[in-house]
Amino acid sequence: MADITKVLSKASNPRKGLPEDVFLLISQLTPMMNVELLIKDEKLGTLLTWRHDEFYGPAWHLPGGIIRFKEFALTRINKVAQSELGAAVVVENGPIEVHEIMNDERDIRGHFISLLYQCKLKSDLKEDLKFSDEFPVNGYWRWFRECPENLLSQHERYRKRIGLNNT
Repeated sequence: MADITKVLSKASNPRKGLPEDVFLLISQLTPMMNVELLIKDEKLGTLLTWRHDEFYGPAWHLPGGIIRFKEFALTRINKVAQSELGAAVVVENGPIEVHEIMNDERDIRGHFISLLYQCKLKSDLKEDLKFSDEFPVNGYWRWFRECPENLLSQHERYRKRIGLNNT
C-alpha cells in the first residue's frame, strides 16, 4: 500500500495531467482515451501536425490529445487546438469515428480508445507554430491538400478523410 500512496502523492492533481513516470505506468495498466481533430478547409486541405517522439514518430498526424481525469472530451479538444495550433475551434460533428488502437509490440502507450471529431477553425492559426522543412519541430502544423506519404501508422485509418475533397 505504501508504494501506491507514493505514486498517488506524485499525482496530486490528475485533472491537470500526470508526471511522465506516473502517466507511463498507467498507460501500461489501462487503455487511454484520446480525441483527434479533423480540421479541413476547402482551399487549403486538411490540417496535420508533425510528430517525432520515441513512441510514434516521425510522421504526420491529426492534432489530438489524451483526455485527463474528469475532463470532458470537448475541453480536451479546445486545449489541443490551443496548444498545438494556437487557435480556437468549434466541433461540427463528433465523434464521427471511434477506434480501438492497439500496439501488440509494446505495453507503454500501447492501447487507446480514439474519438475523431470534425472541427472548424474559429480563429487564426498561430503562425509561430507553422511547420518548416528547414527546422522541423514536434507539434507544428501544416495544411495538406493530399494525404502525405509519411502519415502516422495509427492514423492510416483516416487516410481517406485527409484528401481535400474527402470528409
